[in-house]
Amino acid sequence: MKVAVGCDHAGFPLKDVVIESVRALGHEVLDVGTYNTDAVDFPDFTKKVGGKIQSGEAERGILICGSGIGAAIAANKMKGVFASICHDTYSAAQGVEHDAMNVLCMGGRVIGPELVKVLVPAFLNARYRGDDPGGERLARRVGKIKRMEENQ
Repeated sequence: MKVAVGCDHAGFPLKDVVIESVRALGHEVLDVGTYNTDAVDFPDFTKKVGGKIQSGEAERGILICGSGIGAAIAANKMKGVFASICHDTYSAAQGVEHDAMNVLCMGGRVIGPELVKVLVPAFLNARYRGDDPGGERLARRVGKIKRMEENQ
């Protein structure tokens, strides 16, 4: 799977850990920046990750800003991007399985590298269950979200 990874200056200290975690699972990383701790605006890198999802260049994305909140808000403004901040493994997996989440957002000033090492696998090893037998209620709910997106 191709995974787009982006961050702002506050998320940069965790970016290498994220990239190493993605690669350790056998996935390809599309690093869209930033590449140092010089101050930048998180929406710019959110747009780059979301754009990779929208174009189909990446199947999933990972964003790191200071809290994870700004990146999640910005990412969810992009059509076809289902993003959430997750600082626990249950949410990182369940967001994919039940809600078709395709972008994981994390706070570089909130969590440390050891938590990243378990969050990334939880997110990337999960798969959407709405297409499974018995997954109709999940698919119905995700369909309602997509219709909300279309009606904006």
